[in-house]
Amino acid sequence: MTVDVVITGSHVILQNVMIDKNIVIDEGKIVALTNDLPQCDLKIKGDGLVSLPGIIDPHVHYGVYSPIDEAAITESKVAAIGGVTTMMRMLRLGGSYKKNLDSHLEASAKTHYVDYSIHASILQKNQIDEMEFCKSKGITSFKIYMNLGDEVGHIYMDMKPGEKSLIEERVEMTKDMIEKIISKAASLNCTVLVHAEDYQMCSCGIKTAKEKKKDGLAAWSESRPVESEVKSIKTASELARKYNCSIYFVHIGSQAAIDTISEEKKNGTKIHLETCPHYLTLSHESQQGYLAKVMPPIRSSQDVDSIWREVQSNRIATIGTDHVANRLKLKIAGETVWDALAGFPGIGTMLPILLSEGVNKGRINLQQLSHMTSLNTAKIFGMYPKKGIIQKDSDADIVLVDLKKEGKVSAQVLDGFSDYNVYEGWNLKGWPVKTMVRGRIVAEDFKMIEKPGYGKFVSRPV
Repeated sequence: MTVDVVITGSHVILQNVMIDKNIVIDEGKIVALTNDLPQCDLKIKGDGLVSLPGIIDPHVHYGVYSPIDEAAITESKVAAIGGVTTMMRMLRLGGSYKKNLDSHLEASAKTHYVDYSIHASILQKNQIDEMEFCKSKGITSFKIYMNLGDEVGHIYMDMKPGEKSLIEERVEMTKDMIEKIISKAASLNCTVLVHAEDYQMCSCGIKTAKEKKKDGLAAWSESRPVESEVKSIKTASELARKYNCSIYFVHIGSQAAIDTISEEKKNGTKIHLETCPHYLTLSHESQQGYLAKVMPPIRSSQDVDSIWREVQSNRIATIGTDHVANRLKLKIAGETVWDALAGFPGIGTMLPILLSEGVNKGRINLQQLSHMTSLNTAKIFGMYPKKGIIQKDSDADIVLVDLKKEGKVSAQVLDGFSDYNVYEGWNLKGWPVKTMVRGRIVAEDFKMIEKPGYGKFVSRPV
C-alpha cells in the first residue's frame, strides 16, 4: 500500500511528550506514528525541524474592512504563512443571521486557504432568537461585546459579500441583553465569548482624558481602566453561574483581570481564559505612536510580566491574536490616539513571536505552546480530536518549525490586506517553514502552494 505523505526525521510534539517518529498521512488523516518508512507519493524531510499540531487561532476579525470573499483570501494566506491551519472568525452581522448567514458561508467556502470556523456575535435583541439557527449551521459559540454602549457604542459590522462599503452601526449592550444571551447559550449548551470592558466606565474615562487633552497609548490605557474589565468579568461570571454557562474571556492582558477571573473560578464559574501575543510583548511604556491601539489596551510592563507568569504556570488556556485586517490609512485617521482605529493584524506573527520570545528564551516549552495554541482551543470549541493534536485518525494539520531560523517581521513578506505590522522590523528566532492542512502543504517558506478554496468550514457539534 502506498500512502500520500510521510514526514521523516522531525521532532513530533504530542500531547505530553516529544517523540522522534515518522508521521504517516493518507487521505488527509494521520494514520501512523512509526519508525517504518512506508511507500509514499511525497516524502517530506523534517530533519532538525519540529512538527507541531497546526495552530488554531480562536480570535480573528476579517471581512470588516474588505468583503469576506476578498478578506478570506488575504487573511488565510497570512494565517498559512504563519503556521495557522484553522482560523475562527468573529462574525458581526447587523441584520438577521437567518437572512444573511448563508451568503457569508457561501463566499467563505470558495476563498480560504486554511480551515475556518465561526463565532457569531450577538449584537441585537432579534439575534438572540436566532442563536438556535446558528447552532444548526455548526456555529456553537457566541460573542458578547460588553464594551459597546452609550458614547462608545460605535462598531463596524462585517461587509456584505461582494460589497466594499463600511457598515457602521451603534450597539447598546445592556445587562438585560447580556443575561438573555447567556441564558440562551446555556440552554443550547454553547460557550459564550466575552469582551469584558464596562462601556459606561470607558465612556466616562475617555471623556475625562479628552477634556484634560491627554494623548498617547498611556492615556488610552488610563481611559479604559482595568477596573472596567474587573466590573464586567464579575457581571458576566455571576450570570454564567446563574445559568450554568461556560464563559470564555477573550484578550485578557492585565493582572487585575487575571486575579478577578481566578476568584470567579473559585466561586464555581466555568471559565476559559485567552490572552494575545501583544499582551506578552507590548506595553504602553515601550510603544511610540498609535499603531498598538487596541481594546482592551496594552497595559504596563508589569502587566506584561504578569501575563508571562500566568502562561508559564498554565493558568491561561489559549492564545488568540485578536487579528484585525485593516490598513494604515484607516488605522491612523487623525493626529491623536482618540482618532486612531483600535485593532491591528497579528495572525501571521503569533507563532514566530511565541517561538522567539517564549520557547527560545526559555519561558515556555513546546508542549505548553502547543496546548495554548492548538489543543486547548480545539477542546473548548468542539473540534477535538479532529483538530488540535498529532495522533492517529486526527486531521493532518501540521506546522513544521525551524527553531533556529531567524528573520525580520515584514508586512510586505506576510502579504495580507494590512500594509503595516506592529512588530515591523523585529528580528525573531523560530519560524514555520511548512504549513500542512489535512495532509496537503498550503504554504512553504512564505510562499503559497495551495489555491484559495482548499480551506473547509469546520462545523462544530455540541
